[in-house]
Amino acid sequence: MTAIPPAAAQTAKTFHTLHTADEVLCLANAWDVATARLVEAAGASAIATTSAGVAWSLGTADGDRLDRAVAIDRIREIAAVTDLPVTADVESGYSTDADGVGETVREVIAAGAVGVNIEDATHDNGGPLRDLADQSARIAAAREAADALGVPLYVNARSDTYLAAVGPESGRLAETLDRAAGFVAAGADGVFVPGVKDPEIIRALAEGIDAPLNILVGPGSPSVSELRDLGVARVSLGSTIVRAAYALVRRGASELFDAGTYSSLADELPYGEVNALLSR
Repeated sequence: MTAIPPAAAQTAKTFHTLHTADEVLCLANAWDVATARLVEAAGASAIATTSAGVAWSLGTADGDRLDRAVAIDRIREIAAVTDLPVTADVESGYSTDADGVGETVREVIAAGAVGVNIEDATHDNGGPLRDLADQSARIAAAREAADALGVPLYVNARSDTYLAAVGPESGRLAETLDRAAGFVAAGADGVFVPGVKDPEIIRALAEGIDAPLNILVGPGSPSVSELRDLGVARVSLGSTIVRAAYALVRRGASELFDAGTYSSLADELPYGEVNALLSR
């Protein structure tokens, strides 16, 4: 029988309420203990993982290549160092079928997370998106697995219609709304649509989806206050922070090797501050 953290159900309920508050739920996605601690110290109300960041930090490419057990271990490590709700990006569920997605969800809950992102993109040269009925079955399996454990897991159903530029642009909104309706009917609590920056499309998504809308944000996106006015409930930085961190590594190394200088590293965090953060 799966061992469930004692406060899991209450923490999950708390995480649900963050999606219906007056303010937008802002998630700066972490990929290890140190980044989770930094995000929490910056004022986060919840910790979200980035599957890309987790995979890359473990030496694996993103896109359903990470071993489930390894991914769960990282979720457990992050959940163990914070009292905030943790929501885990589990890609498409680390399984080829719906039953396996259910098992992933059971393990995620046991690891201490109270939310998941489940995407509909495929990375096996098929797709680019999973069939709606198949994806809905996977979401339903996640919902059933969580409910059987008595934990109201927040299931955030991600659709990559815009991120993967699926089909003609003229029909993309209708396709997204159709998928979102199917996901919500299958048991999703929220819908995540990355790849959208146009305010009018975002407004149409918020008005057309009968669940809290999550948008991927970064340079060029509307501000959080603007997104709130458009009806968005949740924003995520996704892999933006980890990619910016890796860009700094490349700049710092290139400057050292090419110019023999170090100016790109002038804004580094003090050693003592980082060490103290991880000494708690």
